[in-house]
Amino acid sequence: MFNRRFALALAAGALTAGSAMAQDWKAKYPELIFAIIPAENASGVVDRYTPFVNYLSKELGTKVTLRVANDYAAVIEGQKAGNIHIASYGPASYARATMTGAKIEPFAIETNLDGTKGYYSVLWVKANSPYQKIEDLKGKSLCLVDPNSTSGNNVPRMAMDKMGIDPDKFFSKVVYAGSHENAVIAVGQSSCDAGFNWWNNEDESNLQRMARKNMVKADDFRMIFKSDQIVNSPYAYLSDLPADLKAKIKGAVLNIDKKDKAAFDKIYEGKQGPLQAVTHEAYLPVVNLVKFVDTLRKKSGS
Repeated sequence: MFNRRFALALAAGALTAGSAMAQDWKAKYPELIFAIIPAENASGVVDRYTPFVNYLSKELGTKVTLRVANDYAAVIEGQKAGNIHIASYGPASYARATMTGAKIEPFAIETNLDGTKGYYSVLWVKANSPYQKIEDLKGKSLCLVDPNSTSGNNVPRMAMDKMGIDPDKFFSKVVYAGSHENAVIAVGQSSCDAGFNWWNNEDESNLQRMARKNMVKADDFRMIFKSDQIVNSPYAYLSDLPADLKAKIKGAVLNIDKKDKAAFDKIYEGKQGPLQAVTHEAYLPVVNLVKFVDTLRKKSGS
């Protein structure tokens, strides 16, 4: 009887302590900020991720607010400052954040329907243009996405370096469009002769998402370059968040496809598989990629 009472007392104490810990972090974090890099324009981000933050708010029992960043750097700086608690990154922007002092941990990675965890950088031109390969674009204009975009800047610069191409000398102009959508629009409007973007497969890419929103016609564009596979994008939270809060965030995000399929499908439109756990080691090749591109910039003086 004594042992049973002792065990019950211990269990009750553990429950009380656990409840107290939850109350402690809720008092410290009455609001959590979730931000995402601007892979698409602001209205699209709000529409796609509002059900997600509502789901997180319900699961965590505290307010979660969506912050729409103006550029990739804003998310990086926000996490470095501790003002953004959870973020959805591209691989290179996550790498840049860790390289510049952000104390963050990746905890979830996007997956494809076939179970793979990678995507590609591709180069779009107008379908009726004469360009068949990157070399055909000498003296023409190029749209990149953002300095911290993986498929929209870092991978393209590394690929062109392997071809012996210095973009700042090879093209008549190189501009950052600010988002993947803007890069496609610029090509469609002939503001740029070609634009880099992300691409999973024939069924899912930024171009296909834009086509589903009636922003463009996919058939108006033609792919003339496709990179090697890049590791998929991570979700990351601040390392110094309480352990029980991080566990709740991770559990909620990894199970969103089962607990709130509508919110999950709003983000990925049925084109990607469940989120899976990930660690920093998966992004070490991307850290090396970013360091390499940094050396290219120093050499060119850009």
